[in-house]
Amino acid sequence: MVLLPADRTDSLFSPHCVWVNGPIIIGAGPSGLAVAACLREQGVPYVMLERSKHIASLWQDRTYDRLKLHLPKQFCELPRMPFPDHYPEYPTRREFIDYLEDYATKFEINPVFNTTVRSARYNETSGLWRVGTSATGAASDKETMEYIGRWLVVATGENAEKVEPEIPGLDGLDRKVLSHVSQYKSGEVYRGKSVLVVGCGNSGMEVSLDLCDHGAHPAMVVRDAVHVLPREVLGKSTFELAVLLMRWLPLWIVDKIMILLAWLLLGDLAKLGLRRPAAGPLELKETHGRTPVLDYGALARIRAGDIAVVPAVKRFAKGAQVELADGRVLSFDAVILATGYRSNVPQWLENNDFFNKDGYPKTAFPQGQSGLYAVGFTRRGLSGASADAVRIAKDLGNVWREETKPTKRAGPCHRRCISVVF
Repeated sequence: MVLLPADRTDSLFSPHCVWVNGPIIIGAGPSGLAVAACLREQGVPYVMLERSKHIASLWQDRTYDRLKLHLPKQFCELPRMPFPDHYPEYPTRREFIDYLEDYATKFEINPVFNTTVRSARYNETSGLWRVGTSATGAASDKETMEYIGRWLVVATGENAEKVEPEIPGLDGLDRKVLSHVSQYKSGEVYRGKSVLVVGCGNSGMEVSLDLCDHGAHPAMVVRDAVHVLPREVLGKSTFELAVLLMRWLPLWIVDKIMILLAWLLLGDLAKLGLRRPAAGPLELKETHGRTPVLDYGALARIRAGDIAVVPAVKRFAKGAQVELADGRVLSFDAVILATGYRSNVPQWLENNDFFNKDGYPKTAFPQGQSGLYAVGFTRRGLSGASADAVRIAKDLGNVWREETKPTKRAGPCHRRCISVVF
């Protein structure tokens, strides 16, 4: 139930204020949904704010058509609801979106959509979080709202904003030629064209493969050393094998086993222009969040010459001419930046040192000071986010029940507020 004052539109009291009797969750992606479902189970009310018009905007708006989960479904399910039995081992993009929408329906998760968080700050005097928002895309003060509550859950994740590298001449490229992988849907529109794919991670490899399948001619930029592993070993997930081995063996030994298996199954990738880092794939994931590439077809097309491997880009020139680090100058019809995403937390979270300058929590357990929590930032994928969501909801449930006992009173709210009870 939502109780609104009769004169809510009165500009004298703008921006409007909403008191939240529970945590404020920012972000309606898988991590936010997982926290909300677990809070529902704990009986804790909340408000969820989402800047887009629907849940899981990364999956719905910024992923390509052929995308599938790179890990088996049992490692990607959210708390309290497994994937349907009829789903394949690696669900498609559409199947995963359907799963998330069913999840939101089952746990009665109803975010406040089209709401962009402009600022979030903690007031030491009142002990409350004040979250300033505006309607997505709106410039008018009449579209502003402030949510006030005791707890804040940051669930915007590691992939909130696209990353465009700083390469000389990149800004001068025509946007009809240049695009980010977040805008890529299918290689069909590139049929017969030469395309430079900047980036050799999972997205770069998969987009290059998709371009090949649609009759385009991709060249993939490989700037740094990269681990490429087979997605499966003898019909079993490589990731699942690594998880099993780590129950009994130290990480460095598992890394050596993974590299040996990759060499036996994939061969010497240095001959293809793909150098392996000195550190192992699991060590890099643990220490730097760098996910190894799981191959399921791109390497074969590289060996066949359908995907060219080129070194780092030195600069872009007029049109779509590219000067490479080895001195070659090539021309392309299009450039796709498969350069990933980053957190946007530093843009709106104010006066807080729980997050570092890159937008990641500094501590392992996703709880900071002053009722602040973070989920989806531990670089452990969906399984890690789900585990953190369970812990966060349990902790919040205990604190919420203690602090909302009849003998305690909530802090003051000095503006005219809208009471919200879910």
